[in-house]
Amino acid sequence: MDIQYLLWLQELRNATGGVFDEFFNGISKVAVDLMPFLPFFIFWCVDKKWGHRFLVTFGISGLLNGIIKLTVCAYRPWIRSDLIEPAGDSKVAATGYSFPSGHTTEATAVYGTVFSWQKKTRRWLAVLSGVLIALTGFSRNFLGVHTPQDVVVGFTVTLISILVIGRAQERINGDERKLDNLSFAGLLVIIGTLIYIMLKPYPMDYVDGVLLVDPNKMMNDTFKACGAFTGFLAGSYVERHFIHYEIPFGSKNLPILGFAGFLITYSWKEYFAPATIVAALGGHWGHFISRFIMWFFVMAVWPIVITKFSKCEKQS
Repeated sequence: MDIQYLLWLQELRNATGGVFDEFFNGISKVAVDLMPFLPFFIFWCVDKKWGHRFLVTFGISGLLNGIIKLTVCAYRPWIRSDLIEPAGDSKVAATGYSFPSGHTTEATAVYGTVFSWQKKTRRWLAVLSGVLIALTGFSRNFLGVHTPQDVVVGFTVTLISILVIGRAQERINGDERKLDNLSFAGLLVIIGTLIYIMLKPYPMDYVDGVLLVDPNKMMNDTFKACGAFTGFLAGSYVERHFIHYEIPFGSKNLPILGFAGFLITYSWKEYFAPATIVAALGGHWGHFISRFIMWFFVMAVWPIVITKFSKCEKQS
């Protein structure tokens, strides 16, 4: 039934001459190429508490997505049926196993947290966020890279994460001891996850002597998630105990510094890390270390830079 639904969408794509392909491809790319940087800017420049919540949600949902993917090991739709032909470069751009959808997970983590944040103050923004979640999920079906169940589970798991993390943040209410205990527990979960994904068995199906899906490549996204969340936990600990970052509201340099931080992290993720650390250490630990560095930079390095520039501004 799920394949039939994708074939119906494929016929719709073909009947319309692919006129909607770029639109839905753009929706998908924005969700994973640009929106993951929004939590950084919020943490640095807008609302530290909500920025922290964004980052925790994004980190945990990415980790859960990776664990589920590598447990279920569901093949992509075009492997399950040779009648499926994804649109454009979607087939090349898709990484990891199919279930659940990583794009839907990331979109729900960011847009869903925006919804929770703005639902009582800027309802139009909350509504827009809900629409973007739906469009991102549908785009994965329309482009032929995910089944409906991939999308639904990606959304559901992340929605549950948003609700649980929100409730936990309210109960913890900045208690340093509880935050330290949770950070230690988080590190144990990451270690357990890495051991699990490296030691568990994976399907090794061959067609004409060629391996259908290489498990080693499928692990890369989960190594990224583990590295990012480790960087967050370490950076958060350093920030809470030694930096005590406070957003310098009113500073003329704040928007510029926030944008500069975005450019640095984006350039690192897209260009410098792949060409240096990932190239030197390989897909697993290269991705882990590169994401660790990026998220530690977000939590513990750039806040120091923003604080120092803001102090210099006041002194001048």
